[in-house]
Amino acid sequence: MRKTLLLTATVTLLTLAGGPVRAHHAFSAEFDANRPMTLTGTVNRTEWINPHSWIHIDVEDATGNVVTWAIECGAPNALMRRGLNKNSIPAGLELVIDGFRAKNGSNTANARDITLPDGSQFFVGSSGTGAPYDGPPE
Repeated sequence: MRKTLLLTATVTLLTLAGGPVRAHHAFSAEFDANRPMTLTGTVNRTEWINPHSWIHIDVEDATGNVVTWAIECGAPNALMRRGLNKNSIPAGLELVIDGFRAKNGSNTANARDITLPDGSQFFVGSSGTGAPYDGPPE
């Protein structure tokens, strides 16, 4: 009985611990490498969370309406190694973001690079197209 209980508890803990790993996705599962895009907008907020950081920007569309885009970036630790921190991209900052659009057509994109108002550019990609080993987009 004790052995069965221990085995059940171990399996349950391993299953729960594996949840975040299963939730992580490949670039190609959500984003389209054939749909590169450039967005210029004002930072609404940022989220420095694992496994991906997010930048939310307000972009004016063709009709003059402001639309909020959610931009997926690399993990906070990867961005810090590239010279950014959570104070580098404050709300109100205007950014240019080069990346790839979501396959589902939502206002979501995966960033490759961001350009700050002073002209400095940072690679903020996470994986898949846009990662350093993939080379530049065509």
